[in-house]
Amino acid sequence: MAFDSSCGFPTQRGDSAAIAGGSVRAAFDATSDRYPERPFLHIPAQATAGYGGQPVDWQYGEAAVRVKVLEAVLREAGMTRGHRVALMLDNRAEFFLCWLALNGIGVSIVPLNAEHSAAEIAHVLRDSAAVMVITLDGRKAALEPALNLARTGTDMALPPVWCLDGGMPQAPAPRGTLSAGEDECALVYTSGSTGLPKGCMLSNAYMLAFGRWYLALGGLCAIEPGAERLITPLPLVHMNALACSSMAMILSGGCIVQLDRFHPGTWAQTVAESGATIVHYLGVMPAILLQFPPHPGERAHAVKFGFGAGVHPKHQAAFEARFGFPLVESWSMTEVGAGAAVAANVEPRQAGSRCFGRPAGHMEYRIVDDAGNDLPPGTAGELWVRAAGPDPRAGFFSGYANQPALTEAAWAGGYFHTGDIVRAGSDGALHFVDRKKSIIRRSGENIASLEVEAVLNQLPIVRNVGVGPVDDETRGEEVMACVELAAGHAPSHEVALQIFEAAAQRLTYYKLPGYIAFVSALPLTASQKLQRGVLREIMGRLAGEGAAFDLRALKKRPAAQPADNA
Repeated sequence: MAFDSSCGFPTQRGDSAAIAGGSVRAAFDATSDRYPERPFLHIPAQATAGYGGQPVDWQYGEAAVRVKVLEAVLREAGMTRGHRVALMLDNRAEFFLCWLALNGIGVSIVPLNAEHSAAEIAHVLRDSAAVMVITLDGRKAALEPALNLARTGTDMALPPVWCLDGGMPQAPAPRGTLSAGEDECALVYTSGSTGLPKGCMLSNAYMLAFGRWYLALGGLCAIEPGAERLITPLPLVHMNALACSSMAMILSGGCIVQLDRFHPGTWAQTVAESGATIVHYLGVMPAILLQFPPHPGERAHAVKFGFGAGVHPKHQAAFEARFGFPLVESWSMTEVGAGAAVAANVEPRQAGSRCFGRPAGHMEYRIVDDAGNDLPPGTAGELWVRAAGPDPRAGFFSGYANQPALTEAAWAGGYFHTGDIVRAGSDGALHFVDRKKSIIRRSGENIASLEVEAVLNQLPIVRNVGVGPVDDETRGEEVMACVELAAGHAPSHEVALQIFEAAAQRLTYYKLPGYIAFVSALPLTASQKLQRGVLREIMGRLAGEGAAFDLRALKKRPAAQPADNA
């Protein structure tokens, strides 16, 4: 059955009634019933240029009708509570429709990143056991290699693919049911120090808690119900756009201004024309915008504050002075959600010191050494967090899908081990220092060193490799690989290109090494484990001395594939 938003399907609320008041869909329905004429979603024409160039402007009431139509189609196809459905819909209006319609049935979504390689998407499809993939017509061909890889070596059936303008396949029976008390809303995959991405199970309670936490911040982040227009270029496959900005607007009757991605050359104009009052950012955005020459129109906006993370200390004050609004640094993780989120929403924010605020009463934390001993204020250590009150996991993720042992290991000692190194100032404010995990944070994307190493180590030309981060003033961190070459191969720019191009067959562009250095030996312990702290020092020195091949210019986002407007 084709999806036609003008059809008049009846509303079916069977499963929705069971979770009334406790789901994303119930929250959306309550807002659309109360404020049907308020704007819900705006996608500027620039963000739709790849599929028609027409802006999207939906009011809550209009969007609610579309959602109910799609929900009826999905029910007719056999969707039911306990299913997971993968979405490859980019930052399109259709993503919101499918998310809300599926949530009304009790189906969990698995967002897919179209920029990931076939191997990465195949892993997500296998691990999530998604019973269907909903995508765009222009994405279907690109999905085929991932679907074939997902089936290789297993007896799993390929999930059917539904393009939104095509026929709807029948969904198979659920592969298992979810907990009735903690209905899964989304399964979001995040890179971890163990290599392959892990699926974080995010409940409806998680989503609602995140939105409510944001709305309750106040201070510089005061949000007026029904009056805000929040613009974000961040991808809906990550928790910031999915759980933080979207939920805050849905719960407060505000408007989501969703961009396809960050366009620095037209950013100021888009922000002004959209009427945005809140901007969501990553540290790479101020870094790039400050490279453009100033122009009068960049202050012709209605923005009250920016909300994000990772702004470079050199850029925060300079950006605020030039563009005329504060950048409020915050901290959380996909696993942590609102359970122990922190924001520097009140003065003094200590701009330029990597300060992300003072912990509030909803959370408890410890800063510990490698043995788990508490450290005094001013001493950097790993941040451990939990929710205050009787349930230390309230507001956190429900666990890693299919990996209960990893979930419990992350909660050892009753606190969630973040892997982030922070220090507490004498005033109680927390400052980000570094990451303990083998993670590279580039332009807001978490990249597992082990995942990149696993790909490079498969190349015959490589004897051994160590991958880690080096500082990058624009993108925060960049991926660097120190390579021991196999016998018979000599270091050269051509060999570095050969390694880069081979890795590009398996990894998405942002995970590729921006620097490659050739070394005679990697720093190893007596048990032959990589000394990552020493490696990072070596990489910083080699990159700083120009002793590494700089391949950053080759790391380019793939050209957008044409997709018909569904």
